[in-house]
Amino acid sequence: MNSSPGTDSPSVSPSVLLTGTSSDAHTWNLVYLQLVLEEVGHTVANLGPCAPDELVVRSCLELRPRLVVVSSVNGHGFNDGLRLIRELRARPELASATVVIGGKLGTDGLRNVGMIRRLTAAGYDRVFDDGELPAFRSLAARSVYRAVS
Repeated sequence: MNSSPGTDSPSVSPSVLLTGTSSDAHTWNLVYLQLVLEEVGHTVANLGPCAPDELVVRSCLELRPRLVVVSSVNGHGFNDGLRLIRELRARPELASATVVIGGKLGTDGLRNVGMIRRLTAAGYDRVFDDGELPAFRSLAARSVYRAVS
């Protein structure tokens, strides 16, 4: 697991868990999203590509992030993401976590309203189509919780 600088300290807990789907071996999207998230003030735990569902669930239970970001660019994000969100939402301890998914979720590359509805009905708080980076950045910026001293 790759973390933001400084998150190795036990006193700093990542605010975001970032992960690829279990079948997606791409890393560039995860590196880019980590940079976007850090730019708006988050600390990030990046599980990397091909993260098994069990690892994502376990990491969420251990780290208790405020935001979970699932990214896929291989076109299989819908199937992998649907399975993953069902596992995450089956855990009452994770009920308050905001979970979003985005990227290329289908192999045809077209926006599929039915897929989006099924993913949100299953428990995702937001589904981002490929190319919706400004909307994602806005959501991420709104979810930053800064400590006040």
